[in-house]
Amino acid sequence: MRTGAAAALDTALVLVFVTIGRSSHDEALNPAGLATTAWPFLLALAAGWLLTRAWHRPEALLTGAGIWLATVIGGMLLRAVSDQGTAVPFIIVATLFLAAVLLGWRLITKLTRGVFPSRSGRERATRHESTPSETH
Repeated sequence: MRTGAAAALDTALVLVFVTIGRSSHDEALNPAGLATTAWPFLLALAAGWLLTRAWHRPEALLTGAGIWLATVIGGMLLRAVSDQGTAVPFIIVATLFLAAVLLGWRLITKLTRGVFPSRSGRERATRHESTPSETH
């Protein structure tokens, strides 16, 4: 997966989390409300990308784990210093939801790679098959 697509997907998933959360608490889904709730997590997500140097292997599970932890921990710390809520149930829900989505797409990518090889993987397989086999 290309870096830009992976970053966009992570960002979209954080925004889905924020939208679901605001909606479930009957809070306004206007741009200002979404931005107020989203900024701590988006800033922490960006920090996670920098700390893990995610652009090297954005789809790797280990990269995703670092991004997830940075997003949850950083997001909660930023919410705390900006006087936004950090109730224990919210921390639990955020931790589990963000793990499911930020690690989930990476796990699906990993599992489907063998089933649906990338173009470069298909080209390598084709070259390998057309190479005469060695005999011993």
